[in-house]
Amino acid sequence: MRRMSLHNQYLDLTDLRRRAHVRLPKFVWEFLDSGTGLEQTKALNRTALDTIKLRPSILHGEITPNLTTSFLGVSYDLPVGIAPVGMSGLIWPQAEHHLSVAATALNLPYCLSTVASATPEDIGKNLNGNGWFQLYPPRDPEIRKDMLQRAKDSGFSTLVLTVDVPTASRRERQTRSGLTQPPKLTSRLLAQIATRPAWALGMARHGMPHMRTLDPYIAEAQKGMSPTAHIGYLLRTAPDWSYLKWLRDNWDGSLIVKGVLNPGDAARLQDEGIDALWVSNHAGRQLDAAPATIDVLPDIRAATSLPVIFDSGAEGGLDILRAFALGADFVMMGRAWHIALAALGPQGITHFAEILAKDLSANLPQLGITKPSDMSRAQLV
Repeated sequence: MRRMSLHNQYLDLTDLRRRAHVRLPKFVWEFLDSGTGLEQTKALNRTALDTIKLRPSILHGEITPNLTTSFLGVSYDLPVGIAPVGMSGLIWPQAEHHLSVAATALNLPYCLSTVASATPEDIGKNLNGNGWFQLYPPRDPEIRKDMLQRAKDSGFSTLVLTVDVPTASRRERQTRSGLTQPPKLTSRLLAQIATRPAWALGMARHGMPHMRTLDPYIAEAQKGMSPTAHIGYLLRTAPDWSYLKWLRDNWDGSLIVKGVLNPGDAARLQDEGIDALWVSNHAGRQLDAAPATIDVLPDIRAATSLPVIFDSGAEGGLDILRAFALGADFVMMGRAWHIALAALGPQGITHFAEILAKDLSANLPQLGITKPSDMSRAQLV
């Protein structure tokens, strides 16, 4: 009865977003929901997806959808995973723990950020081999080696190098809300927290989060950094091709490069021995003149034979099918899973997975196909 009532009350991400908005302090909502600049790229991601129309196909008889999807040799129960979000624990208490436990139960990949509020050692034990570790590239070679070893020892099978954050973006909405990194509990923020008791009680129980993976490497305080930058910028660098080569030589698992928008980079990345490309504009949080990810996906697909991940803007099953039609082999979502968690607590993660499964299962028969990987340009109008 409880599960049925959730599906009656929270039918899609719009309903979950409305609920999350009223449960989170304003500065936390702005951290989760904002882009950079005027947020034109963030809006463009949604608009571009909405312009893609799919052609129904008739007289195929009864179709039983099969949502199982294989990616990099692993079979997952849905064609989507949980993307890394820095400081997830600020969005909801113990977010990384809840998301990783749910990902294992749902048989989905979970990607932990370098700047998460939980460590690889904390989270790896929850993942049963389905863990990906997202690397913001450390400048110091010894820190780099140690971080890779920690990820490997914690059971993470896949390394994701993020390449689209050479410097901190401004995130103007976050600054206007009063948020700094690390968060400082000013009277302004405390007034926001006082009106959000569920979030406040969870934080009181577990403590304010910080980037715990970086704790062993911090030898100096933050100095001269913008309010929305964080301590990680003291450690990391903007990687180049030689840095990528070093990672390929020193990581013996799957290696994915995240933040690819230029098809001209795809062929060289393939030559460097990368296992998959992750097409992303960081959900509009880095460059406010970037193209919509879905618009560049077809050209990147044409430029490489590597598996391709899509993210940035996807909100439901139809968006996943749109991405598959234009060449994606897998989809990752970050903000959406965190909205679901903030809306309903840990049960929100499972509920959102069920929403995606129901949406996919309702739309695949309309297109005359059985599984997402059957999508192609033939389904496009």
